[in-house]
Amino acid sequence: MATEQELQSLFNDLDRDQDGKVSINELFLSPGLSAVILSETNTSSPQELLVQYDSDQDGSITFEELKEAVKKASNLN
Repeated sequence: MATEQELQSLFNDLDRDQDGKVSINELFLSPGLSAVILSETNTSSPQELLVQYDSDQDGSITFEELKEAVKKASNLN
């Protein structure tokens, strides 16, 4: 279970271009980090993560969307 600070650090590591969003390409570029995100959100693939939690349908996940996904999975301390 991640704290919000741990989740922010993980998000920043995944956000390679530092645009404040994690794209599906960035998720695939970091399979180890992606695995942590998927386990924290109880999703089985980057595609599922986007389908379920990309609330603005822009093809990427913001930190707020990720935080909401983790909260829904009851894994944020």
